[in-house]
Amino acid sequence: MYDYLVVGAGLAGSVFARFMTDKGKKCLVIDRRKHIAGNIYSEQMEGIEVHKYGPHIFHTDNDKIWEFVNRFISFNHFIYSPLANYKGELYNLPFNMNTFHELWGVRTPKEARERIELHKKESGIKTPTNLEEQAIMLVGRDIYEKLVRGYTEKQWGRPCKELPSFIIKRLPVRFTFDNNYFNHPYQGIPIGGYTKMVEKILAGIEVRLGTDYLAERAVYKGAAKKIIYTGPIDEYFGYRFGELEYRSLRFETETLDTDNYQGVAGMNYTDAIIPYTRIIEHKHFEFGKGNPKKTVITREYSEQWENGKEPYYPVNDEKNIRIYEKYLKESKKDRHVIFAGRLGKYQYYDMDKVIADVLKTAEKEAYLNFGNGEQI
Repeated sequence: MYDYLVVGAGLAGSVFARFMTDKGKKCLVIDRRKHIAGNIYSEQMEGIEVHKYGPHIFHTDNDKIWEFVNRFISFNHFIYSPLANYKGELYNLPFNMNTFHELWGVRTPKEARERIELHKKESGIKTPTNLEEQAIMLVGRDIYEKLVRGYTEKQWGRPCKELPSFIIKRLPVRFTFDNNYFNHPYQGIPIGGYTKMVEKILAGIEVRLGTDYLAERAVYKGAAKKIIYTGPIDEYFGYRFGELEYRSLRFETETLDTDNYQGVAGMNYTDAIIPYTRIIEHKHFEFGKGNPKKTVITREYSEQWENGKEPYYPVNDEKNIRIYEKYLKESKKDRHVIFAGRLGKYQYYDMDKVIADVLKTAEKEAYLNFGNGEQI
């Protein structure tokens, strides 16, 4: 009946289905959750668009990806500028001249670099072998101890000395007085929310929610020429090579009788004693819109993943990469199935990278199978 059965109504599955539908192909999208949009799902509380699975700020430097999402929805001009709270002391993020001045009193990039170089020499580190050493090389020991160590160990559930150095390499460090976390030309929040954006991406496409593909494989066998699977790749193969590790998240969302709780969308708590990693105040993503007498906050806790919890962050250490490579090899044996998205590929993706990767996959699929792909 269908050309493609798309398993997962999140961003990856929705974008693939949209591309193929625009090419005249018939798609069926299913999801075991009872809502579309996956982890970027948002819903209104007190007139405030609440990010139910953690904050998502769209940002990209790719003109074509920005054009693609703007086909479906307009974006506001929100700029993410979180703060770090260490035992009541507040510091600007990402690490920039404001942070260095708040911590050391330095006023120029030269002074900040000299302070970091001094920390490097004192540490004796030449080639970083773990996250702790990499962080000290990037920003010095003071910032590592106050703003990196506690937060990171809560986030990953293990000491920084046991974490690979590459995790911290993507952390922005700037020698300018710039609190913009994402240094991309395009940034913002969809006006009306991410759920509205995905609704428009899926417009005219058949969607079935509350449907667990893995539990109903027999029902959907032969329903489509190909399957696009965006769920966990190890679960698809029945964990035959072992479970891939993830970090999960737990959220506590609360409505408060105040117009403004913390004055910023994101406040990171970097002290190890505080059990949550951050507090999100959702109304600041839309510049205070919503009930003027209420606000909605979410405390975010990082947890060890286990079956029954939502997998969020892949633990891409050597052990898990070896396991994933076995699943990747197995996946290539069946040309009837395409694995996509962060769970299907066991990678952490920003939203623009999800879209870029899926469009590349869809364009290749279109070219190979019906010869009318487009260059993305």
